[in-house]
Amino acid sequence: MTAIVILMITLAYLAGSISSAVLVCRLFRLPDPRSLGSGNPGTTNVLRIGGRLPAALTLIFDVLKGTIPVWSSYFLGIEPLFLGFIAVAACVGHIFPLYFGFRGGKAVATALGAMLPIGLDLSGLLILTWGLTVFASGYSSLAAIVTVSLAPLYTYFIKPEYSLPVLMLSVLIIARHRHNILRLYRGEESRVWDKGKTNE
Repeated sequence: MTAIVILMITLAYLAGSISSAVLVCRLFRLPDPRSLGSGNPGTTNVLRIGGRLPAALTLIFDVLKGTIPVWSSYFLGIEPLFLGFIAVAACVGHIFPLYFGFRGGKAVATALGAMLPIGLDLSGLLILTWGLTVFASGYSSLAAIVTVSLAPLYTYFIKPEYSLPVLMLSVLIIARHRHNILRLYRGEESRVWDKGKTNE
């Protein structure tokens, strides 16, 4: 592993550690998303706490945390496997943020952002899958799980050389949603439009 790869992995983790949800909530003078609702500093919880604009800003910034490190690394000529490590580092930063007491979110938007440089066709499929699942079920967590589960398959047919890096991301995101999977199985998971619920 070269010095430039190690540098980009480190920078990706540091970028991922910037908690968009916490900063956006501070900007709009909203409660800390880690202490209200689901306690998850992510787009869905910010939507419940503050509405569409803060949630949209949180989503955009979380996506960029994944896109910028991976895209920059791509233009530096870093190989696909190591791009996967860089993408995972950005997501780990979001999950365990250095600057926010290591209390982070699920990294779904950051993982999506890390996959965007692969191509618009993959991005479109991921967004469509997420949107249709939310529309059909109302569960943001289920949409995330379904989307990342299908992402390696989509990637295999679009750019197969990136299948393994995407699979690495998918495993991380699914593992992060293990409690959501249990709640979905038990019928205890809250839907996107359920305000005041304590899970996500």
